[in-house]
Amino acid sequence: MAKEKPSIPKGTRDFGPEEVAKRKYILNTIEKVFIKYGFMPIETPTMENLSTLTGKYGDEGDKLLFRILDSGETFEKIRNSKFEIRNQNEFNNSITEKGLRYDLTVPFARYVVMNRNEITFPFKRYQMQPVWRADRPQKGRYREFWQCDADVVGSDSLLHELDLINIYNEVFKCLGVGVEIKINNRKILAGIAEVVKGIEHLNTIAVAIDKLDKIGKEGVSKELTELNFTEIEIATLFDIITIKGTETEMLEVLKVKLQNSTEGLKGIEELVFIYKTIQPFNNSAILKTDFSLARGLSYYTGCIFEVVAMEGSLRSSIGGGGRYDNLTGIFGLDGVSGVGISFGLDRIYDVIEELKLFPETLSQGSSKVLICANDSIENIELAPVLQLLNKLRNEGIASEIYSEKINVKKPLEKPIKYASSKAIPYALIYTENQPLKFKNLATGFQEELTIEEIIERLQD
Repeated sequence: MAKEKPSIPKGTRDFGPEEVAKRKYILNTIEKVFIKYGFMPIETPTMENLSTLTGKYGDEGDKLLFRILDSGETFEKIRNSKFEIRNQNEFNNSITEKGLRYDLTVPFARYVVMNRNEITFPFKRYQMQPVWRADRPQKGRYREFWQCDADVVGSDSLLHELDLINIYNEVFKCLGVGVEIKINNRKILAGIAEVVKGIEHLNTIAVAIDKLDKIGKEGVSKELTELNFTEIEIATLFDIITIKGTETEMLEVLKVKLQNSTEGLKGIEELVFIYKTIQPFNNSAILKTDFSLARGLSYYTGCIFEVVAMEGSLRSSIGGGGRYDNLTGIFGLDGVSGVGISFGLDRIYDVIEELKLFPETLSQGSSKVLICANDSIENIELAPVLQLLNKLRNEGIASEIYSEKINVKKPLEKPIKYASSKAIPYALIYTENQPLKFKNLATGFQEELTIEEIIERLQD
C-alpha cells in the first residue's frame, strides 16, 4: 500500500533558511523602530479562551476563529447533556472552549486588564507573533501569518496617533518600500451612518464598505439592498465616501454633509489635528484621507489607518490599525483608551520579494567559513582541526567543518560544492604539517595565512 505524501494544511507554509533570514530582516527592522519610539515587548499565549475572543471582531470575524476541540471526556459530556443541541453554534460551543488568537489586540487588552496593577499607564507595548484566521487562502492571504503590533493604552492623546504614523513611515523607509497611509475616523463613519440611515447601522455600513476593494460598488450596493437599505440611502452613502479633492477640501465638504452629526464633526476635528500637527515635521509620509476606509473590526472608535504598497502586484493592505476606546471595558476595565497599529509580516515579505528589495547579504549561509581538509576527515588527527574551529567560534565567527568523506584525488571538490550551496564565502584549507590556506570562494583567490591573520581578515 502506497504511503500518502506528507503535506501541510492549506494557508500555511514552511520556510527554509533563506526565507527565515529575510523574515528576520523585516522583524529586526520593525523591532528597532518600535524600541526607538519607547515600546516594550510582551508575548501572549497561542490560544485564548473563546470568551476572550468571541464578540470582539463582529459577526464576520467570529466566523473566522479557529476553535480548538476540547480534550478528555468531551464526547461523554455531550452525550450525557440534559440540553438538546439545536444548531451548529450550540454544538460548537459544547465541544470547544478555546481558540487560536485571531489578532494581537484583543489578547493585549486582556493582558492589560489582568496586569493593570503591575503596569504603568500610558503603557506602550510591541508584540510580534503569529495569528490564525479560517479565511479562504489566496495570494497574499494566509490562514497562519505574523503580525507585528505596537499599541498604547491609558491615554486618549492624539500625539500617539502621530507617533504611530511616523513609525509606519520610518519602517517602510528603512525597508525601501513606498507606501500610502490611508486614514479615516470611525466617528466620521458614525456620522455618515447617522446621515444615511441611523447611527445604529454603523457596524453594518462599516462591514459592507470594508469589502469595497474586493467586491466593488455593485457588490456593496447589493449587500446593503439585501439588508433593507433603500436606493436613496445607498446613493447618499456613496456620494459621501467618494468625495474628492485635497485633504483640506475633502474635510470641508464633509463638514457640510455631516453638519448635523456631533459625532461626525468630532471625527473631522481629529483628522484636522493630525494633518495640521504632522505636516511641519514629516513631509515624507504619504497620508491619504479615505472616507470609505472602515477597518471592519467592531472595536475601533477613532482614527483608523491602512497601509498599501504603491508598487508591485500586491495592492492589498500590508498594515493597519486605529483607536479603540472600549476594548478593555469588555474585560471589566472601563475608561482606558488605546490606539495601535499592526504590520503584516507575510504580505510585507511578498512585496519586498517581488520588488527585489532584500539586501544581497541575506542570501549568505549561516557560516562565514568552512574548514576543509586535504584528506578524509577520518584519516587525519582531529585535535588541531577542532582547535582551529574553536578559535574561530570563540571570536564570534560562524564556522563549521566539512565532515563527509571526500575524493582524495579531488579533495576540495565536495567541500567547495557544499560551501557554494550554502553561500559560505570563505574556505580554510587544512593540510597536516603545512601552512593554512585561506580561500575567497567568490573570487577564487587563495593565500597562506596564520589562524590569527585569518581571524583578523574575517573580522574586518
